[in-house]
Formats: sequence, C-alpha cells, structure tokens
Amino acid sequence: MRYSIGQLAKTAGVPSSTLRYYERIGLLEPEGRTEGNYRYYGNRELQRLRFIRAAHASGFTLDDVTSLLDLREEGAPPCGQVRELLEKRLTVLRERIQELHAVERVVLQNLDICRKTDREDPCQLIDQLDIEAAAEPAPASAAAIPPARETGISA
Repeated sequence: MRYSIGQLAKTAGVPSSTLRYYERIGLLEPEGRTEGNYRYYGNRELQRLRFIRAAHASGFTLDDVTSLLDLREEGAPPCGQVRELLEKRLTVLRERIQELHAVERVVLQNLDICRKTDREDPCQLIDQLDIEAAAEPAPASAAAIPPARETGISA
C-alpha cells in the first residue's frame, strides 16, 4: 500500500511534523516521490515508524533508536549490545531521577515557606529569588549563556 505523509501519520497516530523530523534526522525515508514530487511511503516505512514509536515509548532516546535500527538491519542484533543500550539508559534515568528528587526537595521547602506566610503578606520566596538574581553577575553577551544540557529524555 502507498501512503501520503498525512495518511502515514494518521495510520501511525503521529503528527506529520514528527515524520518530517524523523526524515531530517535520518530515522525515516520516504519510499519515493510522486510525479508531483510528493513523498510516499509503503508498509516497510509504516513498520519502521511503529518500531521507532515502540522503542521510544520503551524509554529509548532517538539516538538509541537509531542504534537499535542499525543493529536490526545488520541481522539478529546481539542481546549484549541491546543490553548495553538499556544499561546506559537506566544510568541516565537514575541520574535524572536524583536530579528530580533534589528539585522536589527545593519545591517542598519553598512551598513550606509559602504556607507559613499569610496570604496578604509579601511573598518571601519572590523576595529571596530577587536577592539571588541580583547577586548573579550578568553575562558579557548572549553568547556567554551556555546551551541547555541534553537530558536524553524526549517527547
């Protein structure tokens, strides 16, 4: 069967923009193009897309999915290589969970401060954040701001 990008997206339950993104990063390629230069896809691409979605939903990053697809296309993937990917993913997830626990503690502390403050009083948390913001030196330029850290967690 032949699918347009919209038909494939609908069949797989993803937005067309996701398919275009997967194409840009090399996870998915159209089977070909029509005479009018529209992309078309076949059942092979639908199965590949379903594999991508299943792997992503299982906690793998898109980089991991690329590795899994490469292993899959080489033949029967050795379990050891898949296990290494899973162990790496688990380590990253545990680190992220620890970071989230630290954030949770800070939020709970701030919430405790807010609960002890009368609703009509000035917010101590806002005052504290203003003090902390004023204490930080301003960057020399926008280029001095470091890029956001990659967490390995994707939507």
